[in-house]
Amino acid sequence: MPYALYCDDAKISKAYPTEASVWKHAQESGLVVDVDSGDESSRPRRILDNGYEIRPCKAEPGESPEHNETEAHAARDYQLSRTAA
Repeated sequence: MPYALYCDDAKISKAYPTEASVWKHAQESGLVVDVDSGDESSRPRRILDNGYEIRPCKAEPGESPEHNETEAHAARDYQLSRTAA
């Protein structure tokens, strides 16, 4: 089942094939924050910014979650190549 990013019950991202894909998209969009885990470990816990959540969803008619992920990877690779030049 595909997953998407939601804000206040509104779907705000394309559908992606895995929850991990949506986490990556959210992090690249600046929607993931690190918070103190509250225990003795030194690792912060990653959470979505207030109001955002990742949920299973149905793909829109004609939408391909796998294509959306491939498209997102291509856009990231292009941005990285532009900043490296």
